[in-house]
Amino acid sequence: MDTFRLITLVDITETGARRGEDPVEFRQQQNFLSVLQTIGLRTNLDYSSGPIQKKGQSIKNNLGSEYKGQQSIWQFDFTIPAPDSLTVDMLNNDFNLIPIITNLTETAEFKNNVFITQNDKISNVYFELLDK
Repeated sequence: MDTFRLITLVDITETGARRGEDPVEFRQQQNFLSVLQTIGLRTNLDYSSGPIQKKGQSIKNNLGSEYKGQQSIWQFDFTIPAPDSLTVDMLNNDFNLIPIITNLTETAEFKNNVFITQNDKISNVYFELLDK
């Protein structure tokens, strides 16, 4: 099994909310489902807990240079049961320009309502391979 980590400035909180419930929680859940569905296009995945929000984080080099200061980030670790069926490059290609919902609890402001992986200035999500 390979373990990956997703780091993003986009609010991908797993709330379990459904339509008709709290509108912010519903939209957060929709972003999380977009993450699961995008990964699921290539392979099955397992996770033991939903994304973790970390407030007041300094932005690392892997996120866009336009995001300055302290920001909220979301970290989501997941495993895939089929070794070598997914790579960081595949994730970067698949996630680039996937629509997102903004104006939730994120602190970053986005020019476009999409995940961006292929722009050094405005990238808002990146991936790491933790264990192979």
